[in-house]
Amino acid sequence: MKLYTYDHCPFCTRARMIFGLKNQPLSNQFLLNDDEATPIGLIGKKILPILIKADGSAMGESLDIVHYVDSIGSGTPLAAGVRPEISAWLARIGEYQYRLVWPRCIQIGLPEFATQAAIDYFVAKKSAVIGDFDHNFTQTHTLLPQLNADLAALAALTASAGGANGVIGEEDILLFPLLRNLSMVKGADWPSAVLNYMQRISQRSGVALFLDRAI
Repeated sequence: MKLYTYDHCPFCTRARMIFGLKNQPLSNQFLLNDDEATPIGLIGKKILPILIKADGSAMGESLDIVHYVDSIGSGTPLAAGVRPEISAWLARIGEYQYRLVWPRCIQIGLPEFATQAAIDYFVAKKSAVIGDFDHNFTQTHTLLPQLNADLAALAALTASAGGANGVIGEEDILLFPLLRNLSMVKGADWPSAVLNYMQRISQRSGVALFLDRAI
């Protein structure tokens, strides 16, 4: 099977994770961010991830892909359900995390931003959501206290083995991609429980963190 993704996209990370967690072979192809023709030609809109299944049909929507691969893979199925505390934490982080992540993801050598045209396309689209990229980057210090407080609060919700709830489940499919993207942020204060959790899921899924490229 073949998967079209962006490396910065948390929804794409969900789809990549399940292949690693289920030990399913995968051909992953990163698209340039300004490539509209490929996704529109496959599913009628510019959105990733897109899975090309063994029968040649195309599937969009990250959680649909996750559930499909989980259903055909071997081993223990993903544990269902998300704790209300995790849902609330994700919602709280969602209020500001793109202001930290988007100005950084164009600077750390990701494949979807290999051309200036792809960078310009992304910045034009996302500036309409968060405002000026350079301004957001220089204002990181105003968001770091909130981020570090939220990371500290998450420590108590991550278990010492398995996923965030002790077993690998849907909760991890939602949580890890967001944390992975926040690993781009230099100055984030990672509690040991959260860092250990990220590293466990990264190793099990085969999806690398960005800690070595944090800016």
